[in-house]
Amino acid sequence: MSQTLFERIASKEIPASIVYEDERVVAFRDIGPQAPVHVLIVPRKPIPRIGLAGEEDRDLLGHLLLKAAEVARLCGLEENGYRVVINNGRDGGESVPHLHCHILGGRPLVWPPG
Repeated sequence: MSQTLFERIASKEIPASIVYEDERVVAFRDIGPQAPVHVLIVPRKPIPRIGLAGEEDRDLLGHLLLKAAEVARLCGLEENGYRVVINNGRDGGESVPHLHCHILGGRPLVWPPG
């Protein structure tokens, strides 16, 4: 099976503006930002989407969310706030079949998101 775009970024086969990485996740700036700060954080393990994560992924999912908060702090978003988004499926806005969180901030974000 071929690697996803995000697996190729995590393995540094495709260059990206990486803002954080550890043995389980990698965070990098989105190439089509929807806010002044738009970072994606992805698990290195290729889980197609949150709806397909299993019980065995419990620790990884917790790590992913904790690191999303850490990345937001690293990007200076803690004081004014930020949004963490996980898309699931076509109608949810998913465009890459690899679980990832969007960290958006640097401007007021409206609700509903659109």
